[in-house]
Amino acid sequence: MNPNYLDKGNLQIFVTAGESPIPGARVRITDPQNGTVLEEAVTDSSGQTPFIELPAPPMEWSVVEGESNQRPYAVYNVTVSAGGWQTLHISGVELLPAGRSIQRMELPRATSGGFNVRNLLLPPHALWGEPSTREPEDAVKPLPDQSGLVVLPEPVIPEFIVVHDGPPDDNSAANYWVRFKDYIKNVACSEIYSTWRTEAIKANVLAILSFTLNRVYTEWYRGKGYDFTITGSTAFDQSYAHNRTIFEEISVVVDDLFTTYITKEGIAQPLFTQYCDGRRTQCGGLSQWGSQALAEQGWDVMNILRKYYGSDIYLKGAEKVEGVPMSYGGEVLSAGSEGEAVRTIQMQLNRIAQNFPAIPTIPVDGTYGPATREAVETFQKIFHLPQTGSVDFAAWYEISNVFVAVTEMS
Repeated sequence: MNPNYLDKGNLQIFVTAGESPIPGARVRITDPQNGTVLEEAVTDSSGQTPFIELPAPPMEWSVVEGESNQRPYAVYNVTVSAGGWQTLHISGVELLPAGRSIQRMELPRATSGGFNVRNLLLPPHALWGEPSTREPEDAVKPLPDQSGLVVLPEPVIPEFIVVHDGPPDDNSAANYWVRFKDYIKNVACSEIYSTWRTEAIKANVLAILSFTLNRVYTEWYRGKGYDFTITGSTAFDQSYAHNRTIFEEISVVVDDLFTTYITKEGIAQPLFTQYCDGRRTQCGGLSQWGSQALAEQGWDVMNILRKYYGSDIYLKGAEKVEGVPMSYGGEVLSAGSEGEAVRTIQMQLNRIAQNFPAIPTIPVDGTYGPATREAVETFQKIFHLPQTGSVDFAAWYEISNVFVAVTEMS
């Protein structure tokens, strides 16, 4: 272990089979330099270990541009095994100081007589690995031919993003169907550090959202005959690393903002918000390190965005989210709330509890009482939301997303 790692971060391993947790899985965390076993744990009924404290580099390495030439995050190897499942070994799990990292590990079924150990190597973070070589593009794109693809009057949040894991013309690259919000979290955790100021994280998440929704709205790749929405290549799009570590601090911001994008008067589409690290590469859009420096000076998210994209930009929210049974009504549900929205949450939580039994089963009576609050708090703990016991925008859509996922699996 690097002797300079005097700070600490926290890592949780979340073990699943599809959308169902695997309780009782054995987890081993090792030092990639010498193979020393650092921690061992067993997953609970939700398939999760406790958050495990591990050494991390000094905070200043990841918050101040050019502070150190050393990698500003720690990496660990994680091995998970469980009876009846293949053993999974992931190298390159990332941990930042004072943060909470979540590594989801999905185990395939063991096969009789087969090789039942699977090894995955996660690529380095985009701010530490090879710099982006993306060519500049127009901020406002031509729309698809009206005689062919249908142009929607307003941007819609899709249920899935189809990510091509390589350059567009690489026919050997896999296509991954990724839920929209999970894709945004993956890209944001690949592109920026969770140690940054919240206003910088928000600015970068909004740039990522608008970039993505521009690709969706303009059918950028499908209009060229491809069968995917976006690539995972930074030579063309954004950094996406399948199975990567998720930083809780960034995940929470995405949950709050995932329907919001940047636009201007007179255009229907989300602005194509180019960005680059601002240190090794320069572009005509947001500087990632520059946004962090501005946030350290006290700039808020809108002033940061207007510096890079112009004073005439504004934020807009998509009105439709595909793949959810019922859209958020705008009212925070809490003690004393009544009605169909409460009934919907109660029904969804009860279905989720079949997969995650730590969530208590509750009466579906349309009244937000202590039992509903307890179920919501337990859900929020498992799925890394602030444990308020109330259902706000972020909690509503996360409950809806998990409900849809476990229902589709059955």
